[in-house]
Amino acid sequence: MVRLVLLLSLMVPVACKVDAFKCPADDPLHIPHERYQSGDLLIGGIASQIFCTFSQFHFQTHPSNNVYQVPQMVTKFYQHILAMAFAISEINENPKILPNITLGSHIYDSYYDVRLTYCSTLSLLFKSQRLVPNYICDSQKTLIAVIGGLDSETSFHMADILSIYKTPQLTYGSFAQEERSARQFPSFYHMVPNEAQQCTGIIKLLQHFGWTWVGLFAVDDDSGDHFLQTLEPLFSQHRICWAFTQRLPNQLNWETVYDLNIVISNMRLSFNDTKAHTFIFYGESRTVITLNYFMFLADQGYKDNMSWRKVWIMTAQVDFAFTGLQQASDLRFFQGALSFRIHVKEPLGFHNFLKEIKPYWEPKDGYLKEFWEQAFACSLPALWDPEKDDASCTGEERLDSLPGHVFEMSMTGHSYSIYNAVYATAHALHAMHSSMSKYREILWSKRFEFHHLHPWQQGWPISVCNDFCHPGSWKKKKEGEKFCCYDCVPCPEGKISSQKDMVDCIKCPEDQHSNKDKDGCISKVITFLSFEEPLGITLALLAVSCFLITAFVLGIFIKNKDTPLVKANNRDLTYVLLISLLLCFVCSLLFLGKPSTVICFIRQSAFGIVFSMAVSCVLAKTITVVLAFMATQPGSGLQKWVGKRLSNSIVLSCSLVQAGICMVWLSTTPPFPDLDIHSMTDEIVAECNEGSVVMFYIVLGYLGLLSLISLIVAFFARKLPNSFNEAKFITFSMLIFCSVWMSFVPTYLSTKGKYMVAVEIFSILASSAALLAWIFSVKCYIILLRPDLNSRDQMIRQKY
Repeated sequence: MVRLVLLLSLMVPVACKVDAFKCPADDPLHIPHERYQSGDLLIGGIASQIFCTFSQFHFQTHPSNNVYQVPQMVTKFYQHILAMAFAISEINENPKILPNITLGSHIYDSYYDVRLTYCSTLSLLFKSQRLVPNYICDSQKTLIAVIGGLDSETSFHMADILSIYKTPQLTYGSFAQEERSARQFPSFYHMVPNEAQQCTGIIKLLQHFGWTWVGLFAVDDDSGDHFLQTLEPLFSQHRICWAFTQRLPNQLNWETVYDLNIVISNMRLSFNDTKAHTFIFYGESRTVITLNYFMFLADQGYKDNMSWRKVWIMTAQVDFAFTGLQQASDLRFFQGALSFRIHVKEPLGFHNFLKEIKPYWEPKDGYLKEFWEQAFACSLPALWDPEKDDASCTGEERLDSLPGHVFEMSMTGHSYSIYNAVYATAHALHAMHSSMSKYREILWSKRFEFHHLHPWQQGWPISVCNDFCHPGSWKKKKEGEKFCCYDCVPCPEGKISSQKDMVDCIKCPEDQHSNKDKDGCISKVITFLSFEEPLGITLALLAVSCFLITAFVLGIFIKNKDTPLVKANNRDLTYVLLISLLLCFVCSLLFLGKPSTVICFIRQSAFGIVFSMAVSCVLAKTITVVLAFMATQPGSGLQKWVGKRLSNSIVLSCSLVQAGICMVWLSTTPPFPDLDIHSMTDEIVAECNEGSVVMFYIVLGYLGLLSLISLIVAFFARKLPNSFNEAKFITFSMLIFCSVWMSFVPTYLSTKGKYMVAVEIFSILASSAALLAWIFSVKCYIILLRPDLNSRDQMIRQKY
């Protein structure tokens, strides 16, 4: 509360007093500050001299009443108006530029407020004694161009109005985005350099001093957003980091005290960063005023607090200036700041011109009295009451006695931009007159009539059916209309257009794809299912886990090879099946990692042969169970078929058939490493080309045939007596096995890239795990946990 009272004491309410023209009482919104200089042609101006606190509208009184409450003038910026007056004076005295023509000026203020910026702009265009939009009541008022504003926000608000009436606008203080202003406002001209050059300068400055950890203060508006977006990739490219980013409002708003407290708390944290000794400041002059208020609220003794002393890098838009009520402030806090500067070449005579300024040198200057009183901290008598004796100003005060943050005698960068803007307008008029006189034979000896001159005549008129198609789109003719009328259609995926008005989009090279804006091609990234990514790690861990479990089961069966349970289930055939499952799990690892010539050559063949061996073992076990039951029937002649010879023959013959298919495949069209550049839009997939898709599906088909036969045989043998009930477990295992591989085909065909490989690995692991679990889980349970059931008598009597 104490800080709030101290700050408000700096902002003592002062009534806005104006000695300039006064509009009638029925004006929609009275603009109290303006400067008028008569002339045949007028150059308008929107200055940014006055800060005013505005009362809220409650729709209970006329909106023009009590609008302005606390006016504060940025006295240093009064030089902007004087620079414009000086330039006009030079041009009027120069007979070579506009002979027999005098230039004048009409200047209003933006008050750093959106409503008054619009109102001031409309007043420049239409106001004589009363503002009537779209009606020019004063036939002698010929406005040819407008200079302003000081910041990007004011400039674009002005452009909203001026662009409607094709009035040229020359902005002098903002680094507005050129692309945006050129596209939306064709009559919008910049008197300042491009901001990108300033960002490059900041990077070089930081590199020169080796500053790699810096803080950043940026104004909280569109220009601040654009600055951050431009600077961020440059920081990353040059390995520079920012410690924090603090956004600042352009003006204080006391109605949102909670938001102010948040900014103040963040500012304390920013200044307490002991590692960041360099701060970059991006904003405008009024942002510096706001920063001073915030620092005062955060720490009243901030000027003497050495821990708050930093090296400031200020952008060129910033001019160290204070309002008239802040004259007690100084610039000690910013001592040693590095500031970019707009190029200035001070005109001859400007310094002497400033020395001649006195309180009443121009009676139609509504800013001068406000400036004089706030700059010299005195009061002037009113022109209508010169006998009033309470005035403290003598009228003999000198501008060169004021400190630099109050008023400068040398021309500032903003003033120089205004000076050049006036001359640019004058030279454009001169060039236009010369061009017109060439064809119309107008003599300079006769006064040139400018009364019917329109602002749009100074620029190239645009008359097209529709706007240009920007890069990233192409021209599509509108049906039923002239060929010059077209729609701008975005380029499809994989195509770009890098120029305006392209008739078609260009396809990117096969190893590249279009960027987000479709105006350039970028290289595709080579991808494959690697051991490092989460999916690859998961599949590899599953494969290794299943391999270890299978090895553990195999060890159990070898250790208990002489027990009745192991013998009764064809011990040798069980070993072959477990070894085949081990190889199946190992085989799945061949599909991970970047494909090579050797891996591609063997992985599908190894998969087909090993799986055929495993399935043929299951088929042999099932047939053995069936024949063993049938051989026990009286008078059966199948006893000679029961034994190891039949099972070994089944496994060997079935495996050899698959091996023969793979040999034909490898000898005719072997698989090889390949790059798939078509499946994915932004990736190149490193894969194994199967060589012959037909042979790949023959291998799968043969494997499916063995699985189906095993399932059918096991299904019909599932109701055999309990002594031979292994067929039930084989039935369940083969049912899952067949389900997995029946789902594999459509899933494999519907996926792309590295996920096709993941589908195949998952199918291998799932089907192999099903065989392992259903066939061996019960047997391991009996061997390890119920050894009492592992006897010949129990096997005959009980179901296991």
